[in-house]
Amino acid sequence: MRLVRLADGREVGDGHPCLVVAEQGINHDGDLEKALALCRAAQSAGADYVKLQKKTPRLAVPESQWAIPKETPWGEVLPYITYKERIEFGRAEFDAIDRECRQLGLPWFASAWDVPSLEFLLAYNPPAIKVPSACLTDTVLLEAIRRSGVPAILSVGMSTLAQIRLAVAALGPDRLILLWCRSAYPTPPEHLNLNAVLTMRAQFPVQPIGYSGHEVGRFTTLCAAVLGAAMGERHLTLDRASKGTDHAASVEPKGIARLVQAIRRWEEARG
Repeated sequence: MRLVRLADGREVGDGHPCLVVAEQGINHDGDLEKALALCRAAQSAGADYVKLQKKTPRLAVPESQWAIPKETPWGEVLPYITYKERIEFGRAEFDAIDRECRQLGLPWFASAWDVPSLEFLLAYNPPAIKVPSACLTDTVLLEAIRRSGVPAILSVGMSTLAQIRLAVAALGPDRLILLWCRSAYPTPPEHLNLNAVLTMRAQFPVQPIGYSGHEVGRFTTLCAAVLGAAMGERHLTLDRASKGTDHAASVEPKGIARLVQAIRRWEEARG
């Protein structure tokens, strides 16, 4: 039976509701107040978890990209590495987010893009650690997550089945959830290949299979749940028209609320 118990006791997998994860990622644009507002929006929408990201930019960003000009949400053009460092939250911001989520009764976790970021996040006793698609072949990071004992959630965008199998071996087959994902922002519907949820279920019979989407709209995430996705992760933004990397591939608060409602109605109706 596909079943993983997260560190907060929540079970994910067969026989359980599809968990909805509101991924705010970097849609806070480096603004703590916006991050807190996104947490409140996720809670109001009925999401099961809110997710963030944590990286050490000079480890996670290839040096060849550091000097590339980047138009920022604040109207400036900065070197890419400067932009990435400016939007990165530190201990004070994560402490504030942790307090807010505790008051809301909304658990949170984050993607760890490197080992120092993993160690940073473990101080908060997260229910899980997310591995972004871009880190799927980072064996050092994967093995560090395995040693931590914290359940892992792995997105598989840009990956082959052989690479996914190696990542599963590095993370350990237990306490692992796999998310089908296409790494395009936003992803055209004809490129989503939602049947891969079924393929992943056939290829990986032990791990719960979920879906991480970057498309426009919410209907396709409902379709993934109908196909058997145990977790649905979608980016959350306060305004899709905002300037920034992920806003256009995100869902606004009302959209997340409607997605949660639609999945719960499907679960009631399927019999």
